[in-house]
Amino acid sequence: MCMIHFEPSPFLTDFHLGGFAYYDGLDVIDELKLGQKVELAYEANNPHDPQAIAILYKGKKLGHVPSAKNVFLFALIYFGYGDILQARIQMADTQPHPERQFRVVVTIKDNRSEK
Repeated sequence: MCMIHFEPSPFLTDFHLGGFAYYDGLDVIDELKLGQKVELAYEANNPHDPQAIAILYKGKKLGHVPSAKNVFLFALIYFGYGDILQARIQMADTQPHPERQFRVVVTIKDNRSEK
């Protein structure tokens, strides 16, 4: 009999990157590979969404978390818990429509120490 240890998933959400065609993504598009880390940042002065979460790479704004997916992430980041999150490029395909070229996955960082 084979036994395995259950390990819960750190997965929180994933989404297509919103607004990629309107920001600085083309400046760094060749660096946006599968697994590449990106940053989540609250955009306090966004005139379209008071809970806007921008996606950044090397200081360049790539787009946003779609508003239908940003409520929980906004709450964590706004109240100072953004450091428990990590975001990575989950899919990169430069052939389709710009709003479908990149997908991002957000997980909880595993801060447990190895024993």
